[in-house]
Amino acid sequence: MKVALFELVRQSRALKDALDPAMASVIGKGSFILGENVAKFEEEMAAYCGAKYAVGVANGTDALELAIKALGIGPGDEVITVPFTFIATTEAICLNGATPVLVDIEPETFNIDASKIEKKITKKTKAIIPVHLFGQACDMSAVAAVSKKHGIKVIEDCAQATGAEYDASAGAARKVGSFGDIGCFSFFPSKNLGCFGDGGMITTKDKALADRIRMLRVHGSARRYLHETEGRNSRLDELQAAILRVKLRHLDEWNGSRRKNAKYYDSAFAGLKAAGKIILPSEAKGRRHVYNIYNIRISGGKRDGLEEALTAKGVGTAVYYPIPLHLQPVYAGFGWKKGDFPVSEKACGEVLALPVYPELDNEELEYAAKCVTDFMEGKL
Repeated sequence: MKVALFELVRQSRALKDALDPAMASVIGKGSFILGENVAKFEEEMAAYCGAKYAVGVANGTDALELAIKALGIGPGDEVITVPFTFIATTEAICLNGATPVLVDIEPETFNIDASKIEKKITKKTKAIIPVHLFGQACDMSAVAAVSKKHGIKVIEDCAQATGAEYDASAGAARKVGSFGDIGCFSFFPSKNLGCFGDGGMITTKDKALADRIRMLRVHGSARRYLHETEGRNSRLDELQAAILRVKLRHLDEWNGSRRKNAKYYDSAFAGLKAAGKIILPSEAKGRRHVYNIYNIRISGGKRDGLEEALTAKGVGTAVYYPIPLHLQPVYAGFGWKKGDFPVSEKACGEVLALPVYPELDNEELEYAAKCVTDFMEGKL
């Protein structure tokens, strides 16, 4: 049997009767850039996240870069984030001329260790980018407390966590993208809400910020051929917006299926966990994890052997992420070295992602779980 790490055809096939007319309507109208579907999707996404405004952009990386630029952060400024994430987070900081300052992660959630943020704040610190990694929200109450105390901005990296929830101090659960000054989303096809190519979104409660981002995404122009600043070409196109509008209606159901699949694994691996052979993903109290990625951890150098065995048995896996950002060649000039962020480094040597996408059937889940169990028990 083969079980792909993620599989997109099943979802598209199931939505064919809704997707085909939505795409045909766009083609028939001949309006492909910043049309009615983009405007409506922005409204729908803002409402879904609990934000006042949403601005569609070309991709998740642009969302981060434009968010930083819109806040006026640039050369001489510092932005705090984590070394255990995709490079887009730090890339967006550096492309604005600012300096990334790294804080290690919590071993249980893989998210920023908020208790370590304050000691990294200097007079140059302008923002914190907490990354809601793998589908679980960061401790946003703790992040907000630090940002408020020091008067610095918060940019949420929500690329892997669309629909994830955090139980705010007031007791009412809120979705990611509604806590910080800005939220940044990716609609890359493998995300919980993915389009048929690249796409991104920025959410905010600040109208002035939303207006500035709308200007930045079209070459710094609020009115055609009148440019108040230098921006870029970063627009969510009409066809992708039409697709995303169809898919958004199913997102909570899909996230529920991801959670169900994760719970199946949790149950199947309970014995391995009890024996200390495997560490399972942890859902922190008051969070609603949406499992963009289901990452198990295997210590003792056995991760690579398990990965090879699962590949041989037809089970798709991936390592997110094999090298922490502070040890990437591109950042050698910052002087970071091995041992600077030990929790992130340890995670890089232990994590392995298993298939968790919503369309998995019971037979596939059982097969994947059995292959993991057999290897860990020396039967494979």
